[in-house]
Amino acid sequence: MKATNRFTIADLRFAIGQLAKLKILFIFSIWMLLPNGASAQAEFPASWAGHWSGTLEIFTATGKVQELPMELHIHPLDTMPITYTYEIVYGGDKVTGARPYELVVVDAAKGLFLIDEKNSIKMEAYYLNGKLIQWFEVEGTLLYTTTELVNGELHWEIVSGSSSPVSTTGSQKVGEEDIPPVKTYPVGAMQRAVLKRG
Repeated sequence: MKATNRFTIADLRFAIGQLAKLKILFIFSIWMLLPNGASAQAEFPASWAGHWSGTLEIFTATGKVQELPMELHIHPLDTMPITYTYEIVYGGDKVTGARPYELVVVDAAKGLFLIDEKNSIKMEAYYLNGKLIQWFEVEGTLLYTTTELVNGELHWEIVSGSSSPVSTTGSQKVGEEDIPPVKTYPVGAMQRAVLKRG
């Protein structure tokens, strides 16, 4: 009997299955070669290093009330624990407007960092989903600040207002449900800057 070289549907399915297994194995091997299984993208704060500058805009309920130049200098320092400069410069005077803060890596795996203002003030900062977040109170004012790298730009924002609640509602029983008290805090101003790396 003459031999034939027929390639059946079953053979084709088997070949596709084998190729799929090889593809998965290849991707897994590449992933394992990366540090800690991370992507090739540089991690925070290394990916934010540089000299950033732009315009800071300040808004209240009436609209924009002020704008001024702003810079943010993020550079690694040769120290332990791992620390970066986090110097903010407000306005055109780079001496009086400079805030020589530092960003300290406390536990990068947990997204925990520290902003050291070098004047005994040290505030925790949290890196969540690509955004550095701080939430703190100064002399009766609550401030919520976020910084995020978006398409190669740093978007920096602070929302502030009084720490005294503007209203308290709830705190009663509605039907069978006990409603907890809910305090609402006023928002007085917002500062926003889009910074480009120079």
